[in-house]
Amino acid sequence: MWLCSPGQADDPCTSSLRATVVPAHGATTIQDAQASTGSAFDCFYVYPTVSTESSDNADLQVQTAEVDAAITQASRFSQVCRVWAPMYRQVTLVGLLSGGSAADAVAYDSLLSAWRDYLAHDNQGRPVIFIGHSQGAAMLIRLLASQVDPDPALRARTVVAILAGGNVTVPIGKTVGATFRHLPLCTATAETGCVIAYSSFPGQPPADSLFGRPGEGVSLQSGQTATRGLQVGCVNPAAIGGGLRVTADLVPYFPASPPVSTPWVTYPGLYSAACRSAGGATWLQVSDLNVAGRPVVSETLGAEWGYHIDDINLALANLVDDVAAEEAAYTVQH
Repeated sequence: MWLCSPGQADDPCTSSLRATVVPAHGATTIQDAQASTGSAFDCFYVYPTVSTESSDNADLQVQTAEVDAAITQASRFSQVCRVWAPMYRQVTLVGLLSGGSAADAVAYDSLLSAWRDYLAHDNQGRPVIFIGHSQGAAMLIRLLASQVDPDPALRARTVVAILAGGNVTVPIGKTVGATFRHLPLCTATAETGCVIAYSSFPGQPPADSLFGRPGEGVSLQSGQTATRGLQVGCVNPAAIGGGLRVTADLVPYFPASPPVSTPWVTYPGLYSAACRSAGGATWLQVSDLNVAGRPVVSETLGAEWGYHIDDINLALANLVDDVAAEEAAYTVQH
């Protein structure tokens, strides 16, 4: 059961990409972009927790919540890949509050079934970009760890995995060796078979933070419970390979609302970001550049969540550019 798949009618992952560009200074402009119909690459997208159904696990009916998530997080990647997004029996908001491991198992088994079906019937040997956020990242971490990381052939077809808000862990100071044995954190835009992982905050996450700290938050869903000698990985999507404290500008894209008439709005020069590590936490620190008259995100769910809801959209143009660069590198390498 597909939320998005190439060629399907009313595919939310190929919806309009027209955007209003609101610069720091000067007049706004309209930007047009198109989904690619001939890409040689597939994106496999797993959406975050969106279901408000009353059961612990969602059913497989496509509803507005899943459609909105696909448009908001995945559709802009259609410029650089063919987007596949399976429906899966995710843990609902109700299920998260009940905290049952059985619901996690149902969600993962559902996603695993979708992945195996995609490999058997749709992939046809194409290189893959994995994209997931929050619960979607947690489910993809489990999938990658069990199905892709141990398999040299599948690793060779992995262009990059974007795992935002998912607490990928590595030994302190290393790029690989905890969550994954073979898939490292990305250290260059020309690197393939690597992972872009981060959780965004305006400052150091509090001690009770759900993200940026090993063994917390969605780490539990992905089976990551070890903490000793580990840190959560951070790759700055605006400066891959920059390491800690290298600051670069984010280019966010957000679904627009009136009075903006286009489906999207972007605010270049509104945010900068750098990876930071302190107090047992590692995070992507997002700073407002203090340009008057433009809206800024907030810690909607509280300080322990940081900018979690906006992890993808704060860096959406950067991430699309990262994928394009890694696809170019993959093409050269293969």
